Amino acid sequence: MNPVRIIVDSTADITPEVEQRVGVVPLTIHFGEEHFVDGLDMDRKTFYEKLANCQVLPTTSQATPFDFTQAYEKAIENGEDVVVITISSLLSGTYQSAVIAAEDFPGRVYVVDSKTVTIGSAILADYALQLKDRGLCAADIAEKLTLERENIHLIALLDTLEYLKRGGRISKTAAFAGGLLSIKPIICLDGGEVNLIGKARGSKQGGLQLDQEILNAGGVDFDRPARLGYTGLSDEGLQKYLQGSSLMGDKGLPISMVGGVVGTHAGPGAIAVAFFQPSK
Repeated sequence: MNPVRIIVDSTADITPEVEQRVGVVPLTIHFGEEHFVDGLDMDRKTFYEKLANCQVLPTTSQATPFDFTQAYEKAIENGEDVVVITISSLLSGTYQSAVIAAEDFPGRVYVVDSKTVTIGSAILADYALQLKDRGLCAADIAEKLTLERENIHLIALLDTLEYLKRGGRISKTAAFAGGLLSIKPIICLDGGEVNLIGKARGSKQGGLQLDQEILNAGGVDFDRPARLGYTGLSDEGLQKYLQGSSLMGDKGLPISMVGGVVGTHAGPGAIAVAFFQPSK
């Protein structure tokens, strides 16, 4: 049995510790005519600095089949089989690029649509590494990831509706009214798509409602990977949430700064929780 290489795309927002153990295929971020390879030409701090000063929202380009082919060839030259975890196929064409590239390596590369993004993909990668450490082969790891991705929840509290407005996701009138009322939307990834599941007035109520939505989703299996995330240059909002949360506050979960692909639409000041729900 060949050793296994886990590969993710750059939207997974893994921590530096995990990045040392996996391969990363980057997407591209465009600020007007400027193009930046995510994580290489532009780190997350630089992204949010540019986002704060731009008049038009940046756009992103999916990773190409060639990008994935290069990553696959490197792993296979090292005698490894490959398990690839991508951003939801409903949010990006990156999954399809990974599948197209895999066609040239039958029986060696297995592609899994995470049906989530950012720290949701990251905890699926954490789980994949656990399976690898247990000695499972690539095919078995991919099979288990495909089953267990259905138990992952990603729930986020946004700080503002402004970036959803600028991205054309809501009307200017709704964004203006939400700003006046300090409305903070709560979103989730459901079936690979973003859905609005609640609204809260102010940060304190937002944190309480975020906890409630986590419980509504089945609660957190703390024996399995779970992660916290935030957008922007500061994790102040996340730390305030943790101070007031009896559900998540004392768990010491890993924290990731969310990258540009999701940060473009969420805007700075968002906080997120990704977790597996307990087995029934």
